[in-house]
Amino acid sequence: MRNLVVLSVAAVVALTISPASADELMQRVQETFKPIPSVVPAIKGNAVTRDKIELGEMLFFDPRLSASQIISCNSCHNLAAGGVDAGPTSIGHGWQKGPRRAPTVLNAVFNIAQFWDGRAADLRAQAKGPVQASAEMNATPALVEKTLASMPAYVDRFKKAFPEDASPVTFDNITKAIEAFEATLITPASRFDQFLEGNAGALTAEEKKGLSLFMDKGCSSCHNGINVGGEAYFPFGVVEKPGAEILPANDKGRFAVTKTASDEYVFRAAPLRNVALRAPYFHSGQVWNLKQAVGIMGASQLGQTLTDQEEDAIVAFLQTLTGEQPKVELPILPPRTDSTPLPKQ
Repeated sequence: MRNLVVLSVAAVVALTISPASADELMQRVQETFKPIPSVVPAIKGNAVTRDKIELGEMLFFDPRLSASQIISCNSCHNLAAGGVDAGPTSIGHGWQKGPRRAPTVLNAVFNIAQFWDGRAADLRAQAKGPVQASAEMNATPALVEKTLASMPAYVDRFKKAFPEDASPVTFDNITKAIEAFEATLITPASRFDQFLEGNAGALTAEEKKGLSLFMDKGCSSCHNGINVGGEAYFPFGVVEKPGAEILPANDKGRFAVTKTASDEYVFRAAPLRNVALRAPYFHSGQVWNLKQAVGIMGASQLGQTLTDQEEDAIVAFLQTLTGEQPKVELPILPPRTDSTPLPKQ
């Protein structure tokens, strides 16, 4: 009798998750999303060479790109913590607080543009911004060039990375090298990627339920493609604007870039790859719980009150988006010389 009960339960489960429905889910998913590639993508106008990557890695970790010489790219985009920092907004020069949550640098090469408002067309343009921003690294192109050119080991690295340039230590080349390194910061082989590539067993039943809900509820209308987001701009609060602590009234998003009224409170859809690694959430960095973030998005963007079980299932799916983290060896930086500019407070 007990064997009959077990067989009956198994039959029900088999009917609930039939091969046909599994194939249908797989097909829908493959039409909406793309896996993270296992090879470094090409960068338009910037060949990603080994010499350039190694130089870019050094520059990414070098705090001497900042005026105070204590803030590096990694300070706000910590590669040991999902490509972001620990707080709601980053701390910059003179302990100033930034206005927005630092976006992750992981897989950023796949985004349509950089920053929450898309004001930088690519990683090279993005790298120029924080270096010069008074509330971030507070440096100038001339100061950074002078600092790096004062160290012979850096000059040699620039000559190898940019052999066609007579004077290769330039601000443009600095940001090209950083872009080349950041292009390597991809996270392939997540369980979701394995599912995308045809392994139906890569996700549990609960995770597949969450994936189905993610698509059926409309989340994937904004969060799709290779980065599960990051490919288009949308208003925050399509149906109902969240509170001012989550959507500050004085931050009008993309409007500051386009000066178009319809772009008020419009932001680039957050890429959700590795999202479980990088609380707090949203551009304001005021939501520390992923389940709470899912609930807010359901109400604000979709006009739906998700049940507790639906939120749990979607969170279970989102946790499958964590991929293999880039293996980065901490570089040994060139020593300063007597001609290296001193820190500025």
